[in-house]
Amino acid sequence: MDDPTATFKFLGLTFDWTTIISTLLAMAIVIIVSIVLTRKLSVKPNKRQNAIEYLLDFTNGIVNGQLTKKQARQFGLFAFTLFFFVIVSNEMGLLIQFKLGDGVTYIKSPTADPIVTMTLAIMSLMVAHGMGVQELGFKGYIKNMFFTPYSWMLPLNIIEQLANFLTLSLRLFGNIFAGEMLLTLVANSLAWPGHFNGLWSVLALPIEMVWQGFSLFIGGIQAYVFVILTGVFISQLSGNE
Repeated sequence: MDDPTATFKFLGLTFDWTTIISTLLAMAIVIIVSIVLTRKLSVKPNKRQNAIEYLLDFTNGIVNGQLTKKQARQFGLFAFTLFFFVIVSNEMGLLIQFKLGDGVTYIKSPTADPIVTMTLAIMSLMVAHGMGVQELGFKGYIKNMFFTPYSWMLPLNIIEQLANFLTLSLRLFGNIFAGEMLLTLVANSLAWPGHFNGLWSVLALPIEMVWQGFSLFIGGIQAYVFVILTGVFISQLSGNE
């Protein structure tokens, strides 16, 4: 049975309160943490400055290995923001879940919703296609995307572009959704009624702790993979491969 949802309509469209609240909270966390870590920057960095510089160096290392120097400079800030937002969104539902008496979970991982991951995929692919046009010109971009290496591969190249979108969005959604779903099942089993409730709770609690730790690790890996794939698509569409 599906969990209850809280929705509202605006201009004929239906919006989910859980997705809106969770996404806004993830955005707020990214903004607040970034502001706190970048206050009072100095030549001799403190621990907060070291943390943000390490994260920036990490994302710069991803793009520098895939793109030209010019593209890496252009894409670097987007890659940093994308990685930071995705990793916060992935981990948020594992650490914070807020449910009211109506049974609706108002705060969970935004990336456990396919609408959010598809939106992120569209944004990333728009950046990739835009940089492809910038690098090759419109005619060169069309030729590289649809008629390379051979013109008769046009149908396969079209399918590839659709597959890129599905790969980017559904991989992220599937991993985060499955992790949260299994954690919910294990947590619910802790309250399983019956004579063996005490014994089952003893077994289920360490399983939940281990799986939560594993899910946190997977959340970080998926944020890394999302940025990696975005860089790969930029490189492909710019004719770097």
